[in-house]
Amino acid sequence: MPQELSVSYQAVKTKVHRLMDAAVEGTKAESDIHTCIRRWWCLVQPADRAVARRYLLEVLEKSNATLKAISDELTELEGFASRDRSSEALPEARMQSNSTAASSPV
Repeated sequence: MPQELSVSYQAVKTKVHRLMDAAVEGTKAESDIHTCIRRWWCLVQPADRAVARRYLLEVLEKSNATLKAISDELTELEGFASRDRSSEALPEARMQSNSTAASSPV
């Protein structure tokens, strides 16, 4: 029987950042991340799920804002111009997929 866990803002932030690092490093595919989040959500105590959801959405919102700020600044950097991708298209696509995933953390 799986052991339930309680949550803190720091624990949620750490979980999200570790998953993001794994994705950037290529050690986890998107499907692995989905599985990880599902497994984590199942371990959260039912009484703590509302708080866990709020913390998760806060962390995702702040992470998305940070990625957007970085992406927006890239267009201003001399010599960084990219012909392959619009810097504005990348954050929008990621934000939409994250908000969809965040709205249903199960």
